[in-house]
Amino acid sequence: MTVPGALGVIPELLESLPEMVVGAGTVLDLETAERSVAARAKFLTSTGFIHEVVEFARSKGILVIPGALTPGEVIQVSKAGADFVKIFPGAALGGDHYIRALKAPFPQIPLVAAGGVNQRTALDYILAGASALGVGGELIPNEALERQAGRTHFTSSCVGSSHESKKPGAA
Repeated sequence: MTVPGALGVIPELLESLPEMVVGAGTVLDLETAERSVAARAKFLTSTGFIHEVVEFARSKGILVIPGALTPGEVIQVSKAGADFVKIFPGAALGGDHYIRALKAPFPQIPLVAAGGVNQRTALDYILAGASALGVGGELIPNEALERQAGRTHFTSSCVGSSHESKKPGAA
């Protein structure tokens, strides 16, 4: 929800690209989660763990990807029923090395690497065990967005890897 008018972009994208899976990012409270789902978001993500958002998403059958940073937070988010755990900001704690370190005790928990992922490091995160990558400004440069202007809107999302997730067809 850091993009101005983000809730209006969701239905616009779905109208122009109905096959696209569109979600809402930086969902930090229940009201925003409810409004995002009303706008037809298919997943919710945040930079931290908001229990009410996870409960709401689960009750609506919406994929939910809350953020965590420490091993204790990863456990808490996973036990709450998150589909994926977003490691944010992962680059600040060692990037792909941190993902690899977290996957050792948590091989069963699908992790999304976010915050600092770029085109040079994306493969390293996947090889380290990330199930998906958070797409942001560092992964999709402004020049790429400018070239797409008028053709496609880009919002924060997830790019899946070949690793299995808890739900078939998940991000």
